[in-house]
Amino acid sequence: QVQPEESGGGLVQAGGSLRLSCAASGGTFSNYDMGWYRQAPGKERELVARMTRNGGSTYYADSVKGRFTISRDNAGNTGYLQMINVKSEDTATYYCNLHTANWIRNYWGQGTQVTVSS
Repeated sequence: QVQPEESGGGLVQAGGSLRLSCAASGGTFSNYDMGWYRQAPGKERELVARMTRNGGSTYYADSVKGRFTISRDNAGNTGYLQMINVKSEDTATYYCNLHTANWIRNYWGQGTQVTVSS
């Protein structure tokens, strides 16, 4: 089964940029739609951005539109979330999710922490 692993989190100043990566191993990355989710302390996990397996369709939460960009490199088995102009409310643990179109197979990474300082 495919296993996603996030990296690239860290401490960033408000207004700065960060790029998260989701490396997939153990399976064929291009078989899966990809989503980035985040969870802040005391809050529910929320969908941030999503991209279909061929990259043809994307979705962004209103809170990140114009600031975050989701992308993927199927040949390199890696997905990305480019974050610019980050805000304190972006502070959260970010998770990569890979799933088949019908969600029968669904895999989560361990998460990477993003902390935005003001």
